Amino acid sequence: MNIMGWVTFVYLGASVFYLLKMIRQSLLWGRIAGLTAVSGFVLQSLAMIHRWAESYRLGIGHAPLANFYESLVFFAWAIALLCIVIEWRLKSRNIGVFAFPMAFLLLAYASFSPGVDSRIQPLIPALQSNWLISHVVTCFLGYAAFAVAFGFGILYLMKDKKGKDVPGRFLGSLPDPETLDEWIYQSVFFGFVIFSVGIITGSVWAQYAWGSYWSWDPKETWSLITWLVYAALLHSRFVREWRGRRMAFMAIAGFAAVLFTYLGVNYLAGLHSYIK
Repeated sequence: MNIMGWVTFVYLGASVFYLLKMIRQSLLWGRIAGLTAVSGFVLQSLAMIHRWAESYRLGIGHAPLANFYESLVFFAWAIALLCIVIEWRLKSRNIGVFAFPMAFLLLAYASFSPGVDSRIQPLIPALQSNWLISHVVTCFLGYAAFAVAFGFGILYLMKDKKGKDVPGRFLGSLPDPETLDEWIYQSVFFGFVIFSVGIITGSVWAQYAWGSYWSWDPKETWSLITWLVYAALLHSRFVREWRGRRMAFMAIAGFAAVLFTYLGVNYLAGLHSYIK
């Protein structure tokens, strides 16, 4: 089993420990979950650096961001990074109960699915550009922020019912609904800004590679749809002053659009399809 396979099981362990922390409301399980999560993140970071160095050793020489396997790995890495940073800022270990299962599933699919080719491959001519890193990193950091907002949305709906706290041992350690609502907004705002940068860099790259800033490729079209969904969420927040359950439901719907933009369009013919 390669290093990324081991990271997959570390993230599974972190997911279990986060769940135990919420069920038992134990600081000990919270510390174990946090330590396991950080350990897995550091190990994954080292594995990605090693893969990058290995590509140069093979004479290929590119950042590990070019194919489906590498995008799955980076998506998981970005979710783990944002989760760790947010939990550090909140001084609370709650979002990991949703974030690390998502990271685990992404890595499990990347590491063990026979349909995912994990070999280091040469870049096709269109990908041989300095725009590769800036475009992919910004898009997937945006995806990760939307994934975290999705987690906060689920936690909000679990915590709040018609404006009242839902009693129960499992929910007792969650932040109050107002805090969760604020973090839905902050996660979406960060994701929207960085994802917008990703779309812009992608358009510039498309002009360089294919001679057109926008070609209505399925990936481009669904990226625009996803952008509009989150633009509507922020508009509703700023102009209509929506809060609470509406924001939570919109964050969940937005992440469904993210998943289709990333995975669903692979089954449609286009320049961005990972599945041929």
